[in-house]
Amino acid sequence: MPIETLGGDVKLPDGTPVPLSKAVRAGDFLILSGQLGFGPDGRIVEGGIEAQTRQCIENAKALLEEVGADLSQVAKATIWLTDTADFGAFNKVYGSYFPSQPPARSAVCSALMVPGAVVEIEFLAYHPG
Repeated sequence: MPIETLGGDVKLPDGTPVPLSKAVRAGDFLILSGQLGFGPDGRIVEGGIEAQTRQCIENAKALLEEVGADLSQVAKATIWLTDTADFGAFNKVYGSYFPSQPPARSAVCSALMVPGAVVEIEFLAYHPG
């Protein structure tokens, strides 16, 4: 089964290429790289955990839509938070995107690689192609 790269090249705001794929298709699964709260300008959005969570999910939603999928097809999400105290506010926003039949999920507390980022979400979606 060939693995197909999706979503185009990844570059930092200054144009430096990043060695990762936005997403890949492996059979009937779409695997999205970890989504951060990057706004359209390529910078982390302001507003803390709620704004960044919303932006992470909107970024994933847009990437899924590019390939004809949507959030209802997300089977698994893995979440990294930089502060356990943010879990309640994160859950409030996350739950608004998955009000019924939410995907399986893991959540951990960890430092993130991008300064100012407080949440990262990785998605696995089932999307027969």
